[in-house]
Amino acid sequence: MAQVRADGVDLFYETTGTGDPLVLVHGSWTDRAVWQSAIDADLKAAFAVVTYDRRGHGASGSPPGQGTRRQDEDDLAALIEALGGAPVHVAGNSFGGSAVLGLAARRPELFRSIAVHEPPLVGVVASDPAVLARLQPTMTAVDAVLDHLRKGEDGPGARLFVEEVAMGPGAWDQLPQSTRESFTAHAQTWLDEQSDPQWASLDLDGLAGCTVPVMLSRGTQSPAWFAAVLDRLAEALPRARRTTFEGAGHMPHVSHPRDYAAALTGFARET
Repeated sequence: MAQVRADGVDLFYETTGTGDPLVLVHGSWTDRAVWQSAIDADLKAAFAVVTYDRRGHGASGSPPGQGTRRQDEDDLAALIEALGGAPVHVAGNSFGGSAVLGLAARRPELFRSIAVHEPPLVGVVASDPAVLARLQPTMTAVDAVLDHLRKGEDGPGARLFVEEVAMGPGAWDQLPQSTRESFTAHAQTWLDEQSDPQWASLDLDGLAGCTVPVMLSRGTQSPAWFAAVLDRLAEALPRARRTTFEGAGHMPHVSHPRDYAAALTGFARET
């Protein structure tokens, strides 16, 4: 593994394959290992795939005190600059996708293409009562997860998040053991992310200045409110396209790695 220093934190990353750089930004609860199935399913044959542990995850540093999504954005910028080949292809999942879009709104010159799957940017639809009504069951589940984690019940909280928020009933037992362990290990980092008052917001006016191609994707098994978030993002982005993964949920790179790798490879090659 290599490392890059960003805002006082060592970020660990590794590169697999050859070709144009593709940086993968994992979501909450996990680390860079969550991408491995998609990498093996053809991404490494098409790109020099760069995976890294976001701050507070995996082998990367975890500074004391409240963290922010802005720090994650700046970490991603530092990594891209350290690679020395900007602009690059970047794909992000969930909270990782939120960080990607947050950085794109400020520094679009770093990106050659962008692919994000279900960023939980509920702030962009907060003014729509119909969407908020659809969002309510998820928020009720999130509150229950937060209650577990504040009590130090990381395992039950992680399981509840997977089955009631991210992937659906029964999904926990279908995950690889290593992934379940990762969810539990990063539970408190997710709790910290949720404490950032700006975690769900986005500068849509700034994002409108990002003119690189952007693939916005969702899974058919995910909560319907994600579609509303993607609708709002598509309105802001000049070159957005939509992709749907049939039968997948919040983590298609885990549940449907070949479908995810094929869609991402095809999209990036077109750019």
